[in-house]
Amino acid sequence: MPSERLTVRTGSDVGRFPGAAPPTRVELTIQKEGDKKQEEGGCRRWLRKMCPCCCKRQNSTSYDVTDKVEMVKPPAPAPSPAPEPAKPKVENGEAKEMEEIKLSVQSVDLLSSKTGQNRQEHHTDLFHGDELIIRRGQTFQIELELNRPFSADTDKLHLDLKTGPLPMVSKGTHVIIPLVDHLEDERWEAKIVEQSGNKVKLSVNSPANAVIGLYGLSVTISSQKGEATTTHNSSKNIIMLFNPWCEEDTVFLDDEEERKEYVLNDIGRLYYGTEKQIGARTWNYGQFHEGILDACLFILEKSDMPPSGRGDPVNVVRVISAMINAQDDFGVLVGNWSGDYSDGVSPAAWSSSVEILRKYHSSTGTPVSYGQCWVFSGVTTTVLRCLGVPARSVTNFQSAHDTDVSLTTDVYFDENMDPIDYLNSDSVWNFHVWNDCWMARPDLPPGNGGWQAVDSTPQETSQGTFRCGPASINAIRSGQVYLKHDTPFVFAEVNSDKIYWQKNLDGTFSQVHSEKKAVGHCISTKAVGSDERADITHLYKHPEGSEEERIAVETASRYGSKPDVYSTPMAEDVTVEVKMDGEGPRMGADAKLSIFVKNQSSQPRRTTLHSQVAVMYYTGVLKGAIKKEQIPVELLPNEEKTIEWILPYQQYQNQLVDQAALMMTLSGRVSETQQVLASQTTFRLRTPDLNITPLGEAVVGKEMAAKITFTNPLPRTLKGVVFRVEGLGLQKGHEVVVGDVGGHSTVTLTEHFIPTQPGPRKLVASLDCKQLTQVHGVADIVVLEQ
Repeated sequence: MPSERLTVRTGSDVGRFPGAAPPTRVELTIQKEGDKKQEEGGCRRWLRKMCPCCCKRQNSTSYDVTDKVEMVKPPAPAPSPAPEPAKPKVENGEAKEMEEIKLSVQSVDLLSSKTGQNRQEHHTDLFHGDELIIRRGQTFQIELELNRPFSADTDKLHLDLKTGPLPMVSKGTHVIIPLVDHLEDERWEAKIVEQSGNKVKLSVNSPANAVIGLYGLSVTISSQKGEATTTHNSSKNIIMLFNPWCEEDTVFLDDEEERKEYVLNDIGRLYYGTEKQIGARTWNYGQFHEGILDACLFILEKSDMPPSGRGDPVNVVRVISAMINAQDDFGVLVGNWSGDYSDGVSPAAWSSSVEILRKYHSSTGTPVSYGQCWVFSGVTTTVLRCLGVPARSVTNFQSAHDTDVSLTTDVYFDENMDPIDYLNSDSVWNFHVWNDCWMARPDLPPGNGGWQAVDSTPQETSQGTFRCGPASINAIRSGQVYLKHDTPFVFAEVNSDKIYWQKNLDGTFSQVHSEKKAVGHCISTKAVGSDERADITHLYKHPEGSEEERIAVETASRYGSKPDVYSTPMAEDVTVEVKMDGEGPRMGADAKLSIFVKNQSSQPRRTTLHSQVAVMYYTGVLKGAIKKEQIPVELLPNEEKTIEWILPYQQYQNQLVDQAALMMTLSGRVSETQQVLASQTTFRLRTPDLNITPLGEAVVGKEMAAKITFTNPLPRTLKGVVFRVEGLGLQKGHEVVVGDVGGHSTVTLTEHFIPTQPGPRKLVASLDCKQLTQVHGVADIVVLEQ
């Protein structure tokens, strides 16, 4: 095949080209472009515009790159965007004159129009009004008008953002934003992106863990010598929200349709009635309505939560759970189940959160009368969606209220089987409405991120305050009630057994009957994208009566106030352990693990192991199960068995997310002793390394080369492959667009560079593409003096 010569400009602003041409075997020579400006692909510009959080900025570059790439013809670069404006030329005399005119800010434009770039890119254009409402972890633009042109040679500039009554740098509530040449992710920084006369446009970046809330902005200008400081305070504030569109934010939700439903949809459905007669009503959440964002920020202020704690959604959700009810903190709604609502509004009369929140705000915090569970839930959904936390209202039918943390619903009878009313404080509600909210849980073991239950209806206190959650639904499902917050209470609501107790003549009580399917039916929420009802019972509990469900119930009860309700195992002499060979399974091949089951007793043992494997994000959020099976095991006395477990490549090839992590959960019960077996193992599919081989002698000022090779481990084509190469003291970071790489194909590229610093150096390279992550390599190079 004839070779083709193409020019590819180096520079990390070259993007990914999803519509790359089909692979052809070509020789590709990349020529040095000198100091020409790099060009950015049209697709990348579009992607950055549509979703700037996901399309990261990269540092600009300078040196030449690949000498030879075997495999793929990269796509031709798209037309160049308008070049960045050059800094105004300043002659010596003119510089002196400019120094004499003290630079000051005349005005600040936050570019906060609903139809402008900031609000559109940050998905805040639905909010009422023209305030600058942004989401953390994403860039935004502001424009400064100065009294003369800004000169980087003589002038210095930084921004200050302050939130809360006592802003402090150490608490993250006073942010000093420096002016830099290149923006990097995960930090507060600003960069000049346009300069025209006296006007300067800045692009400002925030980290994904920034404190949310209301910020005041000021601009401070001084000379390079540190003299003549002037500060201008913006007349408008900036409102920072959580960002479900940003991968680094702990509330990141990786599904656009779900984001539209659980963050942007301002109308929903609430379910009530009984499991056999489920009723539905429309509820107006109205999170974008005039005054609602102000009301939500007011609730945060009134909670007395330190502003420094508002960067953690776990804290924020817990505080909101407490503040929606008025029980002990003059929160939003007064609960009333008496039937007499004459001095307020009947709970059944509300159909919107808007009037409730506006009334609470306009009265500067006078609780609104009255609410019951669906009203508390509807208002909670509004506040969480408004602040950027994905949320939904959830109804549980036959919902238990456990008052003594027994993890059971207890009914007491006297010797004649008449109910003992003063002891029967536990109850089962026909229905109860609470909320799910979505977030990673870095404070819990992996696998417990995702949907979290939170309940604002005042039922029981938690750490002295009427609130509940966030409780991991995965923890509830498996009976891990020792994980915070308030997991035992929610577990009892959806999966407690109803235990009947009779009083004995000596005053003690004996268990006389139990109902194992009495609570937690038809757990319902509005479906994504429609008004249909979605049944999500399976997220909260295993199928009723299954061994996994029974194991979860008994596991939970052992952490309650009546740990002996269920018979304890007669012996615990069987062990189960999961091991992997060497460094573990490799990407692109079948994943193989070994399950070791050992009988340490002198009697035979039988069990059935239930195994489930789920894909997991690096944050600990489970994406979903990809393989389930049951493994019967029979053990002779003192026997150890090894079960080879295999996950075929075909079963996971289309399911993986970044980091390629998987979680295996095993559970079972030994027939003879009733011992519960449980094990969770996290493993990842190992990706290949990039091999980097230095060529030639490494000497300061003398050109050398390095060969980088990569073999695609998958039997499928990798789309839009990009290499990034960098070496401090060797060459500046840059990108090489390779394009598509066929299944099991090998790519070789040769880097040419001139070392600039002597001593031990490292040349690092990484591969970026959607189907394969965490591929990188490094070469140690000792550079000699000339």
